[in-house]
Amino acid sequence: MLSIGIVGLPNVGKSTLFNALTKSKQADAQNYPFCTIEPNVGVVEVPDARLIPLATTSKSGKIIPTAIQFVDIAGIVKGASEGEGLGNKFLTHIREADAIVQVVRAFEDGNIIHVSGKVDPRDDSDVINLELALADLATVSKRLEKTKRDAKGAAAKGKEVEISVLERLNHHLSSGKPTRELEFNDEEKLIVRDLHLLTMKPMMYVVNVKEDMIGKTDFTPIFGTTPYIEISAKIEAEIAELSSEDAKLFMEDLGMKETGLDRLIVAGYKLLNLITYFTSGEQETRAWTVTKGALGPEAAGVIHTDFIKGYIKADVASVTDFVELGGWPGVKEKGKMLLVGKDYEVKDGDVCYFHIA
Repeated sequence: MLSIGIVGLPNVGKSTLFNALTKSKQADAQNYPFCTIEPNVGVVEVPDARLIPLATTSKSGKIIPTAIQFVDIAGIVKGASEGEGLGNKFLTHIREADAIVQVVRAFEDGNIIHVSGKVDPRDDSDVINLELALADLATVSKRLEKTKRDAKGAAAKGKEVEISVLERLNHHLSSGKPTRELEFNDEEKLIVRDLHLLTMKPMMYVVNVKEDMIGKTDFTPIFGTTPYIEISAKIEAEIAELSSEDAKLFMEDLGMKETGLDRLIVAGYKLLNLITYFTSGEQETRAWTVTKGALGPEAAGVIHTDFIKGYIKADVASVTDFVELGGWPGVKEKGKMLLVGKDYEVKDGDVCYFHIA
């Protein structure tokens, strides 16, 4: 399962956000730095309004949504890449995540200590991004030194591209910039991939604000093209503790159409370049996760790895047509069902029936 690491300075609301996401209290959210030591892991269902009408159409016995994993990682402090705070321990945990959600604080509260002594979202993000870049710089510099040392005589052949890539990365990271800003050809991507760089991971920001400030500040000048959403972790934590009915009434009182957590989950899903396809029948309606661009056999392999080799063809219909026309009989009758082969690229919202040998 793909995972998203939640990172940020101490006391910016990471653990409160994580507890709300997972509807639990497994992450300690006390008012002091490093109250999270070991990472907390939670699996969260991805909200999808298409599941209920799809299940109703198929008269399914149960509904199984897709899910994504969130990891609450210990707070990062200035100098972490050199061992300050929890040092390299947090780096290992981030390295294991597929993408990063960086939480920054944009609310004043004298009762909650800010490790920097001031509330400044730009400063929060600058500290975290610099530490990630410095950690990557250490990785790249070490690899560059070794590659140059090994590239002597006959061994130098074939090392030119790797050295060129490493030098380019080294220069870029030395200025504190993330490697995701750079572009690479297919050969270079293989070299970069093996480095497992932190700043190469997809990233987005969560701006933790007071509930009455959501939507009132433009943070684009701070974050540039990096996506962000605003959330009040305090309010989300309160909603998470309510029953569904009480939560709905509470949200109506606040003028909220959806929770910030639902927006975060969907945004995280998009950040990982994921799409959802469905299988639907009397037994169950189920959502499945694949990377955008996945072909039929790869999508079938998410259900069972044996399906990749055994894949023959698939019946495919859009979820809209499937629901409007009453399921498989209706889409077949109206010519809205496709019979596709191994080269079909699965689309978000496809309802699929795989034919397996």
